[in-house]
Amino acid sequence: QVQLVESGGGLVQAGDSLRLACAASGRTFGKNAMGWFRQAPGKEREFVATINWSGRSTYYSDSVKGRFTISKENAKSTVYLQMNSLKPEDTAVYYCAARRQIAMWSGPGGYDYWGQGTQVTVSS
Repeated sequence: QVQLVESGGGLVQAGDSLRLACAASGRTFGKNAMGWFRQAPGKEREFVATINWSGRSTYYSDSVKGRFTISKENAKSTVYLQMNSLKPEDTAVYYCAARRQIAMWSGPGGYDYWGQGTQVTVSS
């Protein structure tokens, strides 16, 4: 079992930056691929970014590519999402997720553990 706790959300203005963190506890963290998803009101949960177990491979949705960066620090059992040049359409609850696999994955169905989410609101 893996427990995930997100932090770092908040209210910012368009163009600002935020860094989300997801602290993992429980089973060995180093062998888990991780992902970030988000869900805006009235919309389905959508993929944002994923990273493989070692942190050497990453993949992003087109909507955040070039603005967001996912990273993984296995020694601290933490995965990060650096969000730059934020836009109002980035407003959502952001969820961290972990897989019982080492390979990254972009579909929510491929994840076994989820955090409770952290709210990110970007004002125009």
